[in-house]
Amino acid sequence: MKINITENAKDYLLKKDIDGKHIFLALDDGSSKFSKLGGSCAIGNKFQLVISSVPDQAYTDTIENDADLNLTTGKEEANYLGNGLKLDYKMGLLKLSDDSSILDGAVTVQNYEPTDAQTKDELAKDMKDIGNKIC
Repeated sequence: MKINITENAKDYLLKKDIDGKHIFLALDDGSSKFSKLGGSCAIGNKFQLVISSVPDQAYTDTIENDADLNLTTGKEEANYLGNGLKLDYKMGLLKLSDDSSILDGAVTVQNYEPTDAQTKDELAKDMKDIGNKIC
């Protein structure tokens, strides 16, 4: 899998302290462990870039890129990614697209460090609260 990361997107990401870190292209529809969103209106059309100092066994599919980022994704995410992937940054938003269309016009970026601090119940409550606001 390969993605074209525009200069604008690369410049934006470099400001996020990504040097030497792992970056996961993850779904943000409630199906990934990084996502707090949920609901039928978000399935497969919300993505996020997750920055971590450690690798993750669920995100091992390398995404070749022209920005020399340590970028990977998971099996679930790959189902929604087509040929001609492109990440661009315009007007304050990261846009992920492929040859078929825009996949997400507002890709978010978040830092992640593994912790057991948040319980499944807390995560479920957060997902429900956010889901009520977006769907």
